[in-house]
Parts: sequence; C-alpha cells; structure tokens
Amino acid sequence: MTAAETRQFIQGGDWVSITPEVRPSLNRATGGIQPFYLTRLFRYAEDDRFECVVINYADPNAKVPLVNITIKGHNVWLGEHAIAPGAFAVNYVADEAYEVTPLHTGFADAANKISGDGFNTWQVNAMQDVKGKAFQLFGLDAGEVYIDYDLVYVFNGMLFNGSKNVDGRPFDKPENRPTNLQLPLIRR
Repeated sequence: MTAAETRQFIQGGDWVSITPEVRPSLNRATGGIQPFYLTRLFRYAEDDRFECVVINYADPNAKVPLVNITIKGHNVWLGEHAIAPGAFAVNYVADEAYEVTPLHTGFADAANKISGDGFNTWQVNAMQDVKGKAFQLFGLDAGEVYIDYDLVYVFNGMLFNGSKNVDGRPFDKPENRPTNLQLPLIRR
C-alpha cells in the first residue's frame, strides 16, 4: 500500500494487542534492562490524529495491571522505511495529552517518590497529564513534547509498529527509530 492508502486503512476502529507483549525496558534507577509487560490499543483518526493506550503489567500474563498510559496527538509521516516495501517512518507526537493513571499502589508509591513539582499526590485510578512536565519515571523533560520515532506497516490486515531496541533504548530520538517489527495489532 502507499502511504495514503495505509493512512486511510488504519483509521476507524481499535487496533489491539493479540496477547500480552513483552519489551526490553531500561530501568532508569539501575541502568539495567528489565521486561516491560504490556497491552496496546491504537486509534487513528482523520487529520493524522492518534490515541495510544498502553497498560503496563507486573507479570507476563497481564493479571496485575500497574499503570494506564494514554498518549494523544498527531502522526507525522516521513516516507518509506527500509524494513519492508510498504512500511513508513512515522513520528507519534504527543502534543495533545500524555495521561498517566496508576492502577496499582506500587506504581503510585514509586511515582510519589520520583515525580517532581507540578503533580498532585499519585493515587490509584487518578489520572494526571504529564505532557510538557518533568516526569523522571518516564524520562520526560519539562517544556518538551514527547515524540516516539516509530514506523507503521500493514500486512495481511494486521498493523505493525517497530519492535523496541533490545538494549531498552526508547524511540525518543530519530537515531533510535526501530529496525525490526513488533508483534502485530489486530482490528477490533
């Protein structure tokens, strides 16, 4: 598909994880790599708007939810990605919201110990928008809009994004853009 066809195809409906996923994640406190268990939901709309909901879990079977992360913003399509014909480099710009909702007291407690100024006390099921704020737990800096330098690829009716880097680096810089495909999402 062309970029225009891909953009049209992914709009409407929810794109969801087939099963709980695992990704390497960099532990900012220790510098080590740890597993990050999650499920994903993406929604795409006209004007290149998106919403991404990631639920992070304490376990690989997704039985103990830790935090809901909802990112809203705009996609910037940059052209073809070398990973496969029909894949496109896409930036996910979190310019509308970066909402964090603790789902477990352990996460709320950790956020209360690490988060800086401008936040209420973190509580289970109480969302706070961290967009543009310094939030060390996620490596966010004050005054900056977070951008995920990723890719989009559609194959056999499934939606692929990039697989996280094996060393835990996030997609927070163009040079960290993925070079492999993540597990696909299916339309629900």
